[in-house]
Amino acid sequence: MSESLQVKGMIFDCYHTLIDISTDESSFYTYDSLSKWLKYHGVVIDASQLMDEYKSRAVSMAVSTAETYPEIKVEDVFESICRDFSIWDIDAVELGVASSLLFRSASLRKLEAYPQSMRLLEKYQDLPKCIVSNGQRVFSEPELRFLGFYQYFDHIIFSSDLGYKKPDKRLFEEALDLLGLEASEVISIGDTPENDIDPPQELGMQTMHIYDAWEKMLSEESMFEENEYGND
Repeated sequence: MSESLQVKGMIFDCYHTLIDISTDESSFYTYDSLSKWLKYHGVVIDASQLMDEYKSRAVSMAVSTAETYPEIKVEDVFESICRDFSIWDIDAVELGVASSLLFRSASLRKLEAYPQSMRLLEKYQDLPKCIVSNGQRVFSEPELRFLGFYQYFDHIIFSSDLGYKKPDKRLFEEALDLLGLEASEVISIGDTPENDIDPPQELGMQTMHIYDAWEKMLSEESMFEENEYGND
């Protein structure tokens, strides 16, 4: 058995770490499906214009912030489009949320749970855990729920809630605050070095690529020393 790590908490990335996903937000079909659906809700905009409006407004919202790594809420983008292209009175806020969900479903090509990650969560279920994701809560949270991941986490941080995204280290600082642990007591696991490995390392956390976690952490009886949370 390899040398144990002193770990009292875990941080996971979401996509390509827990969830295997593929989307196509550049497909005409994605916008055509949404355009047709919107007509029945009082919003008239053709697919090509919808694509242009979505992309330009998303960029505009992002650059209007003072953040180095800005994040937006996709439902805010669709809310503004629905309001500007409505032909009768609508609830733009509610329609913005609904449009976001349809947009996601129309762009979705693959959405599956990584079984290795599920086994990892089962094995270390006694450790407190937090997700730190460059995700949109409006559809990322439901995806975590119906794939069965949501129940394993004490806290979930989505960049859409904060207005900035990884590699901004503030997301990991927020996770440490929520876990109530020191950086050295936490391991961050993810698939992208610039987002999931480098920033937490700079804060003093232990880190591991998800592929290494599958190979090493699932093959050992336990990689972690016994601690106050009862993991052994």
